Amino acid sequence: MKRNYGLAGASLIAALLAVSGAHAADKKFVVGVSNTLIGNGWREEMICSIKAQAEASGVVSKVVVANRNGGPSEQIADIRNLISAGANAIIINPSDRDALNPIIKQAAAKGIVVVAVDQSVSAPEAYTLSNDQVAYGKVGAKWLFDKLGGKGNVLEMRGIDGVPADADRHQGFTEALKDYPDIKVTSVFTGWALNKTAQTTKELLASGKQIDGIWTSGLDKPVVDAYQTAGKPFVPVVGADNNGFLGQLIALKDKGLSGVAVSNPPAVGGAGLALALDILQKTKDHPHVVKVTPTVWDNTDAGLDTLKKNYNPKLDPFYSVAVSVPGYTTYTMDQIIGCKGP
Repeated sequence: MKRNYGLAGASLIAALLAVSGAHAADKKFVVGVSNTLIGNGWREEMICSIKAQAEASGVVSKVVVANRNGGPSEQIADIRNLISAGANAIIINPSDRDALNPIIKQAAAKGIVVVAVDQSVSAPEAYTLSNDQVAYGKVGAKWLFDKLGGKGNVLEMRGIDGVPADADRHQGFTEALKDYPDIKVTSVFTGWALNKTAQTTKELLASGKQIDGIWTSGLDKPVVDAYQTAGKPFVPVVGADNNGFLGQLIALKDKGLSGVAVSNPPAVGGAGLALALDILQKTKDHPHVVKVTPTVWDNTDAGLDTLKKNYNPKLDPFYSVAVSVPGYTTYTMDQIIGCKGP
Protein backbone atom coordinates (compact mmCIF):
# COMPACT_ATOMS: atom_id res chain seq x y z
CA MET A 1 0.00 0.00 0.00
CA LYS A 2 1.44 3.32 -1.06
CA ARG A 3 1.46 5.98 1.62
CA ASN A 4 1.54 9.77 1.12
CA TYR A 5 4.14 11.23 3.48
CA GLY A 6 4.04 14.69 1.90
CA LEU A 7 1.15 16.09 3.91
CA ALA A 8 2.30 14.47 7.14
CA GLY A 9 5.85 15.77 6.58
CA ALA A 10 4.61 19.27 5.91
CA SER A 11 2.48 19.16 9.04
CA LEU A 12 5.46 18.01 11.11
CA ILE A 13 7.66 20.80 9.78
CA ALA A 14 4.93 23.36 10.49
CA ALA A 15 4.60 22.04 14.04
CA LEU A 16 8.34 22.21 14.61
CA LEU A 17 8.47 25.76 13.29
CA ALA A 18 5.59 26.72 15.57
CA VAL A 19 7.41 25.29 18.59
CA SER A 20 10.62 27.05 17.54
CA GLY A 21 8.74 30.32 17.16
CA ALA A 22 7.15 29.89 20.59
CA HIS A 23 10.56 29.27 22.13
CA ALA A 24 11.90 32.41 20.43
CA ALA A 25 8.95 34.42 21.75
CA ASP A 26 9.58 33.05 25.25
CA LYS A 27 13.28 33.95 25.19
CA LYS A 28 14.42 36.25 27.95
CA PHE A 29 17.24 38.69 27.36
CA VAL A 30 20.04 40.02 29.54
CA VAL A 31 20.54 43.77 29.21
CA GLY A 32 23.75 45.60 30.05
CA VAL A 33 23.97 49.33 30.80
CA SER A 34 27.16 51.42 30.71
CA ASN A 35 27.13 54.90 32.26
CA THR A 36 30.19 56.96 33.17
CA LEU A 37 28.71 59.88 35.09
CA ILE A 38 27.27 59.26 38.55
CA GLY A 39 25.68 61.75 40.94
CA ASN A 40 23.80 63.30 38.01
CA GLY A 41 20.01 63.25 38.27
CA TRP A 42 19.49 63.10 34.51
CA ARG A 43 21.68 59.99 34.19
CA GLU A 44 19.93 58.36 37.15
CA GLU A 45 16.55 58.89 35.49
CA MET A 46 17.98 57.50 32.23
CA ILE A 47 18.97 54.28 34.01
CA CYS A 48 15.56 54.10 35.70
CA SER A 49 13.86 54.40 32.31
CA ILE A 50 15.91 51.42 31.06
CA LYS A 51 14.91 49.36 34.10
CA ALA A 52 11.27 50.42 33.71
CA GLN A 53 11.20 49.49 30.03
CA ALA A 54 12.85 46.15 30.82
CA GLU A 55 10.11 45.44 33.36
CA ALA A 56 7.33 46.61 31.03
CA SER A 57 8.62 44.54 28.11
CA GLY A 58 8.26 41.21 29.91
CA VAL A 59 11.14 39.74 27.89
CA VAL A 60 14.14 40.83 29.99
CA SER A 61 15.46 38.48 32.65
CA LYS A 62 18.09 40.78 34.12
CA VAL A 63 19.50 44.30 33.86
CA VAL A 64 23.21 44.60 34.69
CA VAL A 65 24.36 48.18 35.31
CA ALA A 66 27.99 49.33 35.11
CA ASN A 67 27.83 52.78 36.69
CA ARG A 68 30.84 54.88 37.64
CA ASN A 69 32.66 58.11 36.86
CA GLY A 70 35.20 57.63 34.11
CA GLY A 71 36.29 58.13 30.54
CA PRO A 72 36.68 55.91 27.48
CA SER A 73 39.18 53.47 29.04
CA GLU A 74 36.90 52.78 32.02
CA GLN A 75 33.89 52.45 29.75
CA ILE A 76 35.67 50.02 27.43
CA ALA A 77 36.50 47.86 30.45
CA ASP A 78 32.87 48.00 31.61
CA ILE A 79 31.51 47.05 28.19
CA ARG A 80 33.98 44.16 28.03
CA ASN A 81 32.65 42.95 31.40
CA LEU A 82 29.06 43.26 30.19
CA ILE A 83 29.93 41.13 27.16
CA SER A 84 31.40 38.50 29.50
CA ALA A 85 28.26 38.69 31.66
CA GLY A 86 26.22 37.39 28.72
CA ALA A 87 24.44 40.60 27.72
CA ASN A 88 22.25 40.30 24.63
CA ALA A 89 21.92 44.07 24.37
CA ILE A 90 24.08 46.85 25.80
CA ILE A 91 22.77 50.38 26.25
CA ILE A 92 25.58 52.91 26.56
CA ASN A 93 25.80 56.61 27.25
CA PRO A 94 29.11 57.08 25.44
CA SER A 95 31.99 59.05 26.90
CA ASP A 96 33.58 59.53 23.48
CA ARG A 97 32.32 59.52 19.90
CA ASP A 98 35.10 57.36 18.41
CA ALA A 99 37.14 55.68 21.17
CA LEU A 100 34.55 52.97 21.89
CA ASN A 101 34.36 51.76 18.28
CA PRO A 102 36.63 48.68 18.66
CA ILE A 103 34.74 47.29 21.66
CA ILE A 104 31.39 48.03 20.00
CA LYS A 105 32.59 46.08 16.96
CA GLN A 106 33.58 43.16 19.21
CA ALA A 107 30.14 43.16 20.85
CA ALA A 108 28.32 43.29 17.51
CA ALA A 109 30.42 40.39 16.21
CA LYS A 110 28.99 38.30 19.06
CA GLY A 111 25.44 39.20 18.05
CA ILE A 112 25.00 41.78 20.82
CA VAL A 113 22.85 44.80 19.95
CA VAL A 114 24.59 48.00 21.06
CA VAL A 115 22.53 51.20 21.37
CA ALA A 116 24.10 54.55 22.24
CA VAL A 117 21.63 56.86 23.94
CA ASP A 118 21.80 60.58 24.75
CA GLN A 119 25.03 60.92 22.75
CA SER A 120 26.24 59.54 19.44
CA VAL A 121 29.03 57.19 18.44
CA SER A 122 30.59 56.75 15.01
CA ALA A 123 30.71 52.93 15.08
CA PRO A 124 28.60 51.72 12.13
CA GLU A 125 27.60 48.60 14.07
CA ALA A 126 25.86 50.61 16.79
CA TYR A 127 22.41 52.11 16.88
CA THR A 128 22.02 55.65 18.26
CA LEU A 129 18.84 56.98 19.83
CA SER A 130 19.21 60.45 21.29
CA ASN A 131 17.74 63.87 21.66
CA ASP A 132 18.83 66.00 18.70
CA GLN A 133 21.60 67.69 20.65
CA VAL A 134 22.58 70.11 17.89
CA ALA A 135 18.98 71.29 17.72
CA TYR A 136 18.88 71.47 21.54
CA GLY A 137 21.74 73.96 21.53
CA LYS A 138 20.41 75.91 18.57
CA VAL A 139 16.76 76.47 19.56
CA GLY A 140 17.64 77.55 23.10
CA ALA A 141 20.36 79.92 21.91
CA LYS A 142 18.11 81.48 19.28
CA TRP A 143 15.38 82.06 21.87
CA LEU A 144 17.90 83.80 24.14
CA PHE A 145 19.48 85.93 21.41
CA ASP A 146 16.04 87.05 20.24
CA LYS A 147 15.00 87.77 23.83
CA LEU A 148 18.01 90.09 24.15
CA GLY A 149 17.15 91.89 20.95
CA GLY A 150 20.23 90.54 19.21
CA LYS A 151 22.83 92.22 21.42
CA GLY A 152 24.41 91.76 24.81
CA ASN A 153 26.75 89.58 26.85
CA VAL A 154 25.80 85.89 27.12
CA LEU A 155 27.25 83.22 29.39
CA GLU A 156 27.36 79.77 27.78
CA MET A 157 27.47 77.19 30.57
CA ARG A 158 28.59 73.99 28.87
CA GLY A 159 28.79 70.39 30.15
CA ILE A 160 31.87 68.15 30.02
CA ASP A 161 34.64 69.09 27.62
CA GLY A 162 35.16 66.47 24.91
CA VAL A 163 31.97 64.42 25.27
CA PRO A 164 29.68 64.13 22.23
CA ALA A 165 26.57 65.80 23.68
CA ASP A 166 28.51 68.86 24.77
CA ALA A 167 30.23 69.16 21.39
CA ASP A 168 26.90 68.81 19.55
CA ARG A 169 25.13 71.36 21.73
CA HIS A 170 27.99 73.82 21.34
CA GLN A 171 27.77 73.31 17.57
CA GLY A 172 24.09 74.24 17.66
CA PHE A 173 24.81 77.22 19.89
CA THR A 174 27.50 78.56 17.54
CA GLU A 175 25.33 77.94 14.46
CA ALA A 176 22.67 80.19 16.00
CA LEU A 177 25.30 82.75 17.01
CA LYS A 178 26.32 83.33 13.38
CA ASP A 179 23.15 85.34 12.82
CA TYR A 180 23.73 87.59 15.86
CA PRO A 181 27.03 89.48 15.43
CA ASP A 182 26.32 91.80 18.37
CA ILE A 183 26.07 88.96 20.91
CA LYS A 184 29.28 88.49 22.89
CA VAL A 185 29.81 85.08 24.50
CA THR A 186 31.79 83.84 27.49
CA SER A 187 31.97 80.04 27.79
CA VAL A 188 32.61 77.93 30.89
CA PHE A 189 32.46 74.17 31.56
CA THR A 190 30.36 73.00 34.51
CA GLY A 191 30.95 69.26 34.22
CA TRP A 192 27.15 68.96 34.53
CA ALA A 193 27.78 69.19 38.29
CA LEU A 194 25.37 71.03 40.59
CA ASN A 195 28.00 72.40 42.97
CA LYS A 196 30.26 73.66 40.20
CA THR A 197 27.35 75.31 38.40
CA ALA A 198 26.23 77.07 41.59
CA GLN A 199 29.77 78.18 42.45
CA THR A 200 30.46 79.46 38.94
CA THR A 201 27.27 81.55 39.01
CA LYS A 202 28.07 82.87 42.50
CA GLU A 203 31.55 83.94 41.41
CA LEU A 204 30.14 85.55 38.28
CA LEU A 205 27.69 87.62 40.30
CA ALA A 206 30.39 88.65 42.77
CA SER A 207 32.71 89.75 39.96
CA GLY A 208 30.38 92.46 38.74
CA LYS A 209 30.86 91.37 35.13
CA GLN A 210 27.99 92.36 32.89
CA ILE A 211 25.92 89.34 31.88
CA ASP A 212 22.65 89.88 30.05
CA GLY A 213 21.55 86.28 29.56
CA ILE A 214 22.58 82.70 30.41
CA TRP A 215 22.39 79.56 28.30
CA THR A 216 22.82 76.37 30.34
CA SER A 217 23.45 72.82 29.19
CA GLY A 218 20.75 71.48 31.46
CA LEU A 219 21.75 72.64 34.95
CA ASP A 220 19.41 75.58 35.30
CA LYS A 221 17.90 75.66 38.79
CA PRO A 222 21.25 76.32 40.56
CA VAL A 223 21.71 79.39 38.35
CA VAL A 224 18.33 80.82 39.32
CA ASP A 225 18.93 79.90 42.97
CA ALA A 226 22.24 81.82 42.93
CA TYR A 227 20.53 84.94 41.61
CA GLN A 228 17.88 84.68 44.34
CA THR A 229 20.49 84.21 47.07
CA ALA A 230 22.52 87.18 45.83
CA GLY A 231 19.42 89.34 45.56
CA LYS A 232 20.32 90.24 41.98
CA PRO A 233 17.82 91.01 39.21
CA PHE A 234 17.18 87.99 37.04
CA VAL A 235 18.47 87.72 33.49
CA PRO A 236 16.87 85.46 30.86
CA VAL A 237 17.87 81.81 31.40
CA VAL A 238 17.80 78.86 29.00
CA GLY A 239 17.53 75.48 30.69
CA ALA A 240 16.17 71.98 30.24
CA ASP A 241 12.86 70.37 31.19
CA ASN A 242 13.89 69.84 34.80
CA ASN A 243 10.97 69.86 37.21
CA GLY A 244 12.48 72.43 39.57
CA PHE A 245 13.32 74.84 36.75
CA LEU A 246 9.76 74.58 35.43
CA GLY A 247 8.56 75.46 38.92
CA GLN A 248 10.85 78.50 38.98
CA LEU A 249 9.65 79.67 35.57
CA ILE A 250 6.10 79.54 36.89
CA ALA A 251 6.60 80.95 40.40
CA LEU A 252 9.16 83.65 39.60
CA LYS A 253 7.68 85.05 36.40
CA ASP A 254 6.06 87.93 38.28
CA LYS A 255 9.41 88.63 39.96
CA GLY A 256 11.15 89.20 36.66
CA LEU A 257 12.40 85.74 35.64
CA SER A 258 12.04 84.96 31.96
CA GLY A 259 13.27 81.70 30.55
CA VAL A 260 12.76 78.69 28.37
CA ALA A 261 12.95 74.95 28.99
CA VAL A 262 14.23 72.85 26.09
CA SER A 263 13.32 69.19 26.34
CA ASN A 264 16.04 66.56 26.75
CA PRO A 265 14.30 63.34 27.82
CA PRO A 266 16.28 60.83 29.92
CA ALA A 267 13.68 58.41 28.58
CA VAL A 268 15.95 57.93 25.56
CA GLY A 269 17.46 55.19 27.75
CA GLY A 270 14.22 53.22 27.85
CA ALA A 271 13.58 54.03 24.19
CA GLY A 272 17.01 52.66 23.32
CA LEU A 273 16.17 49.41 25.08
CA ALA A 274 12.83 49.18 23.25
CA LEU A 275 14.72 49.56 19.97
CA ALA A 276 17.25 46.89 20.98
CA LEU A 277 14.48 44.44 21.88
CA ASP A 278 12.81 45.01 18.50
CA ILE A 279 16.09 44.12 16.79
CA LEU A 280 16.70 41.07 18.99
CA GLN A 281 13.17 39.77 18.47
CA LYS A 282 13.13 40.75 14.78
CA THR A 283 9.76 42.44 15.29
CA LYS A 284 10.59 45.80 13.75
CA ASP A 285 13.40 47.39 11.74
CA HIS A 286 14.93 50.68 12.84
CA PRO A 287 17.35 53.11 11.23
CA HIS A 288 20.77 53.16 12.88
CA VAL A 289 20.33 56.79 13.90
CA VAL A 290 17.14 58.02 15.60
CA LYS A 291 16.91 61.63 16.80
CA VAL A 292 14.19 62.98 19.07
CA THR A 293 13.20 66.56 18.22
CA PRO A 294 13.37 68.86 21.27
CA THR A 295 10.41 70.98 22.27
CA VAL A 296 10.57 74.51 23.64
CA TRP A 297 8.50 75.77 26.60
CA ASP A 298 8.87 79.41 27.64
CA ASN A 299 7.18 81.30 30.46
CA THR A 300 5.46 83.90 28.35
CA ASP A 301 1.77 84.35 29.10
CA ALA A 302 1.02 82.00 26.21
CA GLY A 303 3.46 79.36 27.45
CA LEU A 304 2.51 79.25 31.14
CA ASP A 305 -0.30 76.73 30.70
CA THR A 306 2.10 74.23 29.12
CA LEU A 307 4.59 74.69 31.95
CA LYS A 308 1.87 74.19 34.55
CA LYS A 309 0.61 71.02 32.85
CA ASN A 310 4.10 69.49 32.90
CA TYR A 311 5.28 70.67 36.33
CA ASN A 312 4.81 68.11 39.10
CA PRO A 313 5.37 69.38 42.67
CA LYS A 314 5.70 65.77 43.87
CA LEU A 315 8.78 65.08 41.75
CA ASP A 316 12.40 65.84 42.63
CA PRO A 317 13.54 69.29 41.34
CA PHE A 318 16.13 67.68 39.08
CA TYR A 319 13.77 65.09 37.64
CA SER A 320 13.10 65.61 33.95
CA VAL A 321 9.38 65.85 33.26
CA ALA A 322 9.88 64.29 29.81
CA VAL A 323 9.43 60.76 31.18
CA SER A 324 8.62 59.00 27.91
CA VAL A 325 9.49 58.83 24.22
CA PRO A 326 6.28 58.24 22.25
CA GLY A 327 6.46 55.27 19.92
CA TYR A 328 9.17 53.57 22.00
CA THR A 329 8.65 53.55 25.78
CA THR A 330 5.69 51.66 27.23
CA TYR A 331 6.25 51.79 31.00
CA THR A 332 4.04 53.58 33.51
CA MET A 333 4.92 56.58 35.65
CA ASP A 334 5.00 54.30 38.70
CA GLN A 335 7.50 51.99 36.97
CA ILE A 336 10.01 54.71 36.09
CA ILE A 337 9.74 56.34 39.52
CA GLY A 338 10.06 52.93 41.18
CA CYS A 339 13.25 52.28 39.21
CA LYS A 340 13.07 48.51 39.70
CA GLY A 341 14.05 46.41 36.74
CA PRO A 342 14.19 42.61 36.46
